[in-house]
Amino acid sequence: MLYIIGLGLGDERDITLKGLDAVKKCEKVYIEAYTSLLSFGLSTDGLSTLEKLYGKPIILADREMVEEKVDNILLEARGSDVAFLVVGDPFGATTHTDLVVRAKTMMVDVKVVHNASVMNAIGICGLQLYRYGETVSIPFFTETWRPDSFYEKIERNRNLGLHTLCLLDIRVKEPTLESLCRGRKQYEPPRFMTINTAIDQLLEVEQKHGKSAYDEDTNCVGFARLGSEDQMIVAGTMRQLCTVILGNLTLPCHSRQDSSGGRRKC
Repeated sequence: MLYIIGLGLGDERDITLKGLDAVKKCEKVYIEAYTSLLSFGLSTDGLSTLEKLYGKPIILADREMVEEKVDNILLEARGSDVAFLVVGDPFGATTHTDLVVRAKTMMVDVKVVHNASVMNAIGICGLQLYRYGETVSIPFFTETWRPDSFYEKIERNRNLGLHTLCLLDIRVKEPTLESLCRGRKQYEPPRFMTINTAIDQLLEVEQKHGKSAYDEDTNCVGFARLGSEDQMIVAGTMRQLCTVILGNLTLPCHSRQDSSGGRRKC
């Protein structure tokens, strides 16, 4: 059996009792470590705390393992119980939906244990969940890659009078372009997009398109470490939030509609 288990948003204590029961009976335990991270990131101390609570060694599943070698995990789950731990809820990322489909294709039984996700935890700011439109992701820009497909979705949400949840990029164990060209992978240090960076990129794209989907005076709400003891939630204009430091793990960012119809991001 393959158990896909949501861990919630904060730390090792946010796992459900059902999820903990499943982990304790599994022979192998993997934790997915590239679509999102718990509050302690990838620290050795944090992982040791997980292992102590679960009573099992934990194997880090990075992007390369999940996207290229996941069949090995599924083969293990054919003959034994295997846990695949996911921060938030298992279906908060399309990667995990694909994992279920592949497991079914390989005739591997799957059980899913749900948990809290950023998709519902953002309700803490007071904006009603049913007033959100399509969620978008904001990736890190590079010198040669500056995607802006999120812009039209934000504009469409604004025209419908809806808020937009913007999920900010994290980069964990990403190979450098130079190393890929040489055929020998070397990895960038982990990076977590801050709200400040996200706003800079959003304003750059607005300047490019010029459709007034948002501007520096658009109201928004920024979240950092949502679900953790030291979470931060700050409301203000995009201009104001550009000056706010919310910490090292500023993962989700969220956009809202203000009373004048302006719509914003972060």
